[in-house]
Amino acid sequence: MPNKHAADDSILFELAANVGEALKAQGLMLATAESCTGGWIAQALTAVPGSSSWFERGFVTYTYISKREMLGVSQETLGAHGAVSEQTVREMVVGALANSHAQVAVSVSGTAGPTGGTPDKPVGTVCFAWGVKNGEPKSELKRFNGDREAVRRQAVRFALEGLLKLLPAMPDAR
Repeated sequence: MPNKHAADDSILFELAANVGEALKAQGLMLATAESCTGGWIAQALTAVPGSSSWFERGFVTYTYISKREMLGVSQETLGAHGAVSEQTVREMVVGALANSHAQVAVSVSGTAGPTGGTPDKPVGTVCFAWGVKNGEPKSELKRFNGDREAVRRQAVRFALEGLLKLLPAMPDAR
Protein backbone atom coordinates (compact mmCIF):
# COMPACT_ATOMS: atom_id res chain seq x y z
CA MET A 1 0.00 0.00 0.00
CA PRO A 2 1.51 3.34 -1.01
CA ASN A 3 2.24 5.94 1.65
CA LYS A 4 -0.58 8.51 1.41
CA HIS A 5 1.80 11.13 2.81
CA ALA A 6 4.76 10.42 0.50
CA ALA A 7 4.40 13.76 -1.32
CA ASP A 8 4.16 15.64 1.99
CA ASP A 9 7.18 13.76 3.33
CA SER A 10 9.11 14.69 0.20
CA ILE A 11 8.24 18.36 0.70
CA LEU A 12 9.32 18.21 4.37
CA PHE A 13 12.62 16.58 3.38
CA GLU A 14 13.25 19.23 0.72
CA LEU A 15 12.46 22.05 3.17
CA ALA A 16 14.74 20.48 5.81
CA ALA A 17 17.55 20.08 3.27
CA ASN A 18 17.17 23.73 2.25
CA VAL A 19 17.28 24.81 5.91
CA GLY A 20 20.46 22.77 6.32
CA GLU A 21 22.08 24.33 3.26
CA ALA A 22 21.29 27.83 4.53
CA LEU A 23 22.65 27.08 8.01
CA LYS A 24 25.78 25.41 6.66
CA ALA A 25 26.45 28.29 4.26
CA GLN A 26 26.43 30.69 7.22
CA GLY A 27 28.30 28.37 9.60
CA LEU A 28 25.36 28.27 12.02
CA MET A 29 23.87 25.58 14.24
CA LEU A 30 20.15 25.08 14.94
CA ALA A 31 18.23 23.94 18.01
CA THR A 32 14.55 23.01 18.13
CA ALA A 33 12.12 23.34 21.05
CA GLU A 34 8.99 21.33 20.36
CA SER A 35 5.78 20.55 22.17
CA CYS A 36 2.84 19.44 19.98
CA THR A 37 5.12 18.22 17.17
CA GLY A 38 6.87 15.85 19.58
CA GLY A 39 10.27 16.02 17.90
CA TRP A 40 8.97 15.80 14.33
CA ILE A 41 10.84 18.97 13.29
CA ALA A 42 14.09 17.50 14.63
CA GLN A 43 13.29 14.21 12.87
CA ALA A 44 12.74 15.99 9.55
CA LEU A 45 16.02 17.87 9.94
CA THR A 46 18.07 14.84 10.98
CA ALA A 47 16.72 12.82 8.04
CA VAL A 48 19.02 14.98 5.91
CA PRO A 49 22.45 13.37 5.49
CA GLY A 50 25.18 15.51 7.04
CA SER A 51 22.78 17.28 9.39
CA SER A 52 25.22 16.90 12.28
CA SER A 53 27.17 19.80 10.78
CA TRP A 54 24.26 22.22 11.37
CA PHE A 55 21.71 20.60 13.74
CA GLU A 56 22.87 21.01 17.34
CA ARG A 57 20.03 19.55 19.44
CA GLY A 58 16.31 19.29 20.00
CA PHE A 59 14.20 19.71 23.10
CA VAL A 60 10.83 17.97 23.35
CA THR A 61 9.04 19.78 26.16
CA TYR A 62 5.50 18.50 26.25
CA THR A 63 4.57 19.52 29.80
CA TYR A 64 4.66 22.77 31.72
CA ILE A 65 7.34 21.38 34.03
CA SER A 66 9.59 20.36 31.12
CA LYS A 67 9.19 23.79 29.53
CA ARG A 68 10.24 25.36 32.85
CA GLU A 69 13.08 22.93 33.67
CA MET A 70 14.64 22.48 30.23
CA LEU A 71 13.97 25.86 28.62
CA GLY A 72 13.43 28.27 31.50
CA VAL A 73 9.90 29.27 30.50
CA SER A 74 8.55 31.20 33.46
CA GLN A 75 5.68 29.97 35.60
CA GLU A 76 4.19 33.45 35.27
CA THR A 77 4.08 33.19 31.47
CA LEU A 78 2.56 29.71 31.57
CA GLY A 79 0.04 30.76 34.21
CA ALA A 80 -1.01 33.93 32.42
CA HIS A 81 -0.94 32.75 28.81
CA GLY A 82 -0.76 28.94 28.79
CA ALA A 83 1.54 26.66 26.82
CA VAL A 84 -0.16 27.54 23.54
CA SER A 85 0.80 31.19 23.33
CA GLU A 86 3.22 33.40 21.47
CA GLN A 87 4.67 34.48 24.82
CA THR A 88 5.52 30.87 25.70
CA VAL A 89 7.07 29.97 22.34
CA ARG A 90 9.22 33.11 22.43
CA GLU A 91 10.54 32.03 25.85
CA MET A 92 11.06 28.51 24.47
CA VAL A 93 13.29 29.91 21.69
CA VAL A 94 15.28 31.99 24.16
CA GLY A 95 15.68 28.91 26.38
CA ALA A 96 16.74 26.67 23.49
CA LEU A 97 19.45 29.18 22.56
CA ALA A 98 20.58 29.61 26.18
CA ASN A 99 20.76 25.84 26.78
CA SER A 100 22.56 24.84 23.58
CA HIS A 101 25.47 25.80 21.39
CA ALA A 102 23.12 26.84 18.58
CA GLN A 103 22.87 30.32 17.12
CA VAL A 104 19.40 29.77 15.63
CA ALA A 105 16.30 28.19 17.18
CA VAL A 106 12.69 27.38 16.35
CA SER A 107 9.91 26.51 18.80
CA VAL A 108 6.36 25.26 18.50
CA SER A 109 3.49 24.64 20.91
CA GLY A 110 -0.10 23.94 20.01
CA THR A 111 -3.31 21.98 20.36
CA ALA A 112 -3.24 19.18 17.78
CA GLY A 113 -6.44 17.51 19.01
CA PRO A 114 -8.72 15.77 18.90
CA THR A 115 -9.32 17.17 22.41
CA GLY A 116 -7.83 20.01 24.41
CA GLY A 117 -9.19 22.94 22.44
CA THR A 118 -10.94 25.90 24.02
CA PRO A 119 -13.14 28.61 22.47
CA ASP A 120 -10.19 31.01 22.21
CA LYS A 121 -7.64 28.29 21.31
CA PRO A 122 -9.52 25.67 19.30
CA VAL A 123 -7.95 22.44 18.08
CA GLY A 124 -5.52 23.34 15.32
CA THR A 125 -4.14 26.41 17.11
CA VAL A 126 -0.34 26.36 16.94
CA CYS A 127 2.16 29.01 18.02
CA PHE A 128 5.64 29.33 16.54
CA ALA A 129 8.75 31.34 17.29
CA TRP A 130 12.07 31.72 15.53
CA GLY A 131 15.10 33.42 16.93
CA VAL A 132 18.82 34.03 16.78
CA LYS A 133 21.28 34.30 19.63
CA ASN A 134 21.24 37.80 21.14
CA GLY A 135 18.21 38.75 19.04
CA GLU A 136 14.52 39.29 19.69
CA PRO A 137 12.44 36.22 18.73
CA LYS A 138 9.66 36.55 16.17
CA SER A 139 6.44 34.64 16.77
CA GLU A 140 3.26 33.79 14.94
CA LEU A 141 -0.03 32.06 15.73
CA LYS A 142 -1.62 29.83 13.09
CA ARG A 143 -4.81 27.79 12.90
CA PHE A 144 -4.63 24.56 10.91
CA ASN A 145 -7.45 22.27 9.82
CA GLY A 146 -7.57 18.50 9.90
CA ASP A 147 -6.99 15.65 12.29
CA ARG A 148 -4.14 15.39 14.79
CA GLU A 149 -1.59 14.17 12.24
CA ALA A 150 -2.61 16.80 9.69
CA VAL A 151 -2.24 19.62 12.24
CA ARG A 152 1.17 18.34 13.32
CA ARG A 153 2.38 17.84 9.74
CA GLN A 154 1.31 21.38 8.78
CA ALA A 155 3.06 22.72 11.89
CA VAL A 156 6.33 21.04 10.94
CA ARG A 157 6.12 22.46 7.43
CA PHE A 158 5.31 25.98 8.68
CA ALA A 159 8.20 25.87 11.18
CA LEU A 160 10.67 24.88 8.45
CA GLU A 161 9.31 27.51 6.06
CA GLY A 162 9.75 30.11 8.80
CA LEU A 163 13.39 29.12 9.22
CA LEU A 164 13.96 29.58 5.49
CA LYS A 165 12.47 33.07 5.69
CA LEU A 166 14.64 33.93 8.70
CA LEU A 167 18.00 32.61 7.50
CA PRO A 168 18.66 34.64 4.33
CA ALA A 169 17.91 37.92 6.12
CA MET A 170 20.05 37.11 9.16
CA PRO A 171 23.04 39.16 10.13
CA ASP A 172 26.00 37.06 11.20
CA ALA A 173 24.66 35.47 14.41
CA ARG A 174 27.86 33.77 15.44
